[in-house]
Amino acid sequence: MINIQLVDDEPHILNALQRMLRPQGWVLHAFDDPEVALAALAEHRYAAIVCDLNMPQLDGLTYLQFARQRQPDALRMLLSAHGDRATLMQAINRAEIYRFLSKPWENYDIENALQSAIDLYQLREENHRLLEQVRGQQGTLERQRRELLRLEAEHPGLTRVRRDADGAVLLEGYDLDD
Repeated sequence: MINIQLVDDEPHILNALQRMLRPQGWVLHAFDDPEVALAALAEHRYAAIVCDLNMPQLDGLTYLQFARQRQPDALRMLLSAHGDRATLMQAINRAEIYRFLSKPWENYDIENALQSAIDLYQLREENHRLLEQVRGQQGTLERQRRELLRLEAEHPGLTRVRRDADGAVLLEGYDLDD
């Protein structure tokens, strides 16, 4: 289940985004109050967060900085009709936004940006899962190695196998010619 958070103080913008994104099958959480959206960060895990830049209660840049602290793995996107260079630099440097989306938008641009963000989010999640799996396997191998060393110390030669030129195991005490 992919959760996406949408934050904009204008309900008609939220409705348009939801109408456009609903067919994708993502779970959309829309908020017209950034304070309520902040509380939702503690309740849900988001793959992507799309936030308006200019909101009266809390600007989008500050909101995305809070979101970055609470959910660092979520990909953050800033939505705005006004994007000067200084604001973009702050958004990149302070909130580490993934994309800047302009108003008005082309549906394809928003859908494509979100799909790319979700793909990246899922790839990172898979990498984290695989890293944990490798760490677990390394731990198992290390325990097995220590056990082999312990057995070899108690019973020298126990962990060594003698083989002939063809790779067959040679057993002591048995005559292979019989």
